[in-house]
Amino acid sequence: MPNLLAAPAPGWVESTDVIVVGSGVAGLTAALHLREAGLHVTVVTKVSIDEGSTRWAQGGVAAVLDPADTPRMHASDTEIAGVGLCDPAAVRVLVEEGPTRLRELMRLGAEFDRHPDGSLMLTREGGHRADRIVHAGGDATGAEIQRALHEAVRRDPWIRLVEHALVLDLLRAPGDGPDGLGPACGVTLHVLGEGSEDGVGALLARAVVLATGGMGQIFAATTNPAVSTGDGVALAMRAGAAVTDVEFVQFHPTALIVPEQARVPGAGHAQQPLVSEALRGEGAHLVDADGKRFMLGQHELAELAPRDVVAKGIHRVLLATGAEHVHLDARHLGGTFLARRFPTIVASCRAIGVDPGEDLIPVAPAAHYASGGVRTDLHGRTSIPGLYACGEVACTGVHGANRLASNSLLEGLVFSRRIAEHIASGLPEQARPAETGAWRGGAGWVVPAATTPSLQRAMTRGAGVLRSSATLDATAAELVELGTGRGTPRTADWEATNLLTVAAALVTAAYARRETRGCHWREDFPTADERWRGHLVGAIGAHGRLTTCWEETP
Repeated sequence: MPNLLAAPAPGWVESTDVIVVGSGVAGLTAALHLREAGLHVTVVTKVSIDEGSTRWAQGGVAAVLDPADTPRMHASDTEIAGVGLCDPAAVRVLVEEGPTRLRELMRLGAEFDRHPDGSLMLTREGGHRADRIVHAGGDATGAEIQRALHEAVRRDPWIRLVEHALVLDLLRAPGDGPDGLGPACGVTLHVLGEGSEDGVGALLARAVVLATGGMGQIFAATTNPAVSTGDGVALAMRAGAAVTDVEFVQFHPTALIVPEQARVPGAGHAQQPLVSEALRGEGAHLVDADGKRFMLGQHELAELAPRDVVAKGIHRVLLATGAEHVHLDARHLGGTFLARRFPTIVASCRAIGVDPGEDLIPVAPAAHYASGGVRTDLHGRTSIPGLYACGEVACTGVHGANRLASNSLLEGLVFSRRIAEHIASGLPEQARPAETGAWRGGAGWVVPAATTPSLQRAMTRGAGVLRSSATLDATAAELVELGTGRGTPRTADWEATNLLTVAAALVTAAYARRETRGCHWREDFPTADERWRGHLVGAIGAHGRLTTCWEETP
């Protein structure tokens, strides 16, 4: 694996107090809390401020707001979904601080759906044993949260927003580490139309916060937007940071299957519309081609079982029948109710010629959420001083082997606040980058962008919903071959290299974990094994060697 992306030395240099990379719920919340502490913040985002994963979130935010519900119950549901790998301390932080963070979001202007008496509407999703999901616009929760945070950021003149910028590599100060490097002190980045001809520059800062979202684009079928190419995880790994639980990628059971004739020509592996499990929470049923509800008897919650259980149930039907999809039956809920409660889903269905009030909805699993990522502590600190991570790019320990529905937005709210508090409690002075690596430029390498479709097909075929030693071995061999090509320093090639980096980390960990647990399903090891109740910690060493070590859970 590369320790550095091929790129010129920075042609321009600017400074700020804190860099936040990413503009979703985690990044913008962190920026706002950092500004409350009086710090100058620069938010760097890959495309525009609203084009990340947050705005696509449909279901809602899970938080204990009903007097009949308790944080202990929310924690229990979270840990059951995580199949023994959740960090209880992190879960406790999430469920106990979550309601306060959600109320702060409402004070910022986020408007959630309410009953006529003004009380919040609460619904239920898979794995939850109480109604604790708040939502907005029926099924447009993420869009409303993004709107509120975006407006709050725009109102603050001391938050600088740098759009259309791809962060390349971490800058580190000289130090006493084994590689001679110390804390994070900035990043290199490519900004379209900025600085030198190629747009590569450097932002120096006293702390760096990664909030870059997920890596769903390593698969051919994903609900993630095109920007989700694992940039934050790859950057952290190249810098020497530890990652963990990357084998646990959650496949959402019900992505809308868009017929070939309805796809945009030349769009490639586009983002697949999500059919939120909140629809199942309202009573929709999964059925096979014969109209039979196949989840009955597989789990006590049937269609509302945790996502890995439902995804596996669907996958079994697809394997047995050879079909490309199953169906979601919401016809009994009525077209009027569906249009009011789920306007986004209804619009997506009608765009492909399906009326959910009259027709069955074609669905199948698609890569949705990375439960693992850059390893952090309860304050969002990574293994590199001065580098923090929150949101989907991070592994806080909350999700374990499988994320509980609607805990992701809550995690972004809770841990971004904790990061801001820790940074504000004592920032070091600005350090000068070590005279090596990205600061000098020219020492790294990249793979060609043309490798991306092959990588996506290989990952879907061998490291997707169903895995085995043979399929992972074959996928690893394909990744090695794809890594032999050499590209040029440009955005598409940088992204392809990030995809290759996170794909290799996932396959390595998935091959090592010889059990089925959560959303990691090994056909050759079909049951959970207590000997594997622990974490695989990955890193890229000084010479580019990808390593994985085992850490047992107490």
